[in-house]
Amino acid sequence: MRMSHVFSRTLREVPAGAESMGYGYLVRAGFIQQLGAGIFSLLPLGLRSVRKIETIIREEMDGIGGQELLMPVVNPADIWKETGRYFSIDKEMSRFQDRVGRDMVLAMTHEECVTDIARFEIDSYKRLPQLVYQLQTKWRDDPRPRAGLIRVREFTMKDSYSFDRD
Repeated sequence: MRMSHVFSRTLREVPAGAESMGYGYLVRAGFIQQLGAGIFSLLPLGLRSVRKIETIIREEMDGIGGQELLMPVVNPADIWKETGRYFSIDKEMSRFQDRVGRDMVLAMTHEECVTDIARFEIDSYKRLPQLVYQLQTKWRDDPRPRAGLIRVREFTMKDSYSFDRD
């Protein structure tokens, strides 16, 4: 594709307020655009780069016997209350109620969810070991997002979970 056809445009100068050189280069090259504090849009070139990295991660995880799954970002609060983390995580985790009044959370991580799945799926020690992983967008209400893409509110995270006999 010709650069003249690329959706995003390049900038001559690093934007004022760029906290790191890497962040400045990504903005200048048209890979990302900041929408708000700690919230960024991946423009076509940035998204292509992220997809290539995700492909490498998937190949490596599959190569060691991992199986990809995708868990919901919205979890019922009950599974978080069961582990006690619903009460121990402060304002970083977003909580809300659905239209019928059930408590829900935007999962920052998925230990509770994958444990709930494993309770059902792994019914015998003979089904062990198991390694599952996911690549998913997460949300953390960080009070001080900073350092460009390093400490953001919305991000892609690779979780992996192993279940073993020991």
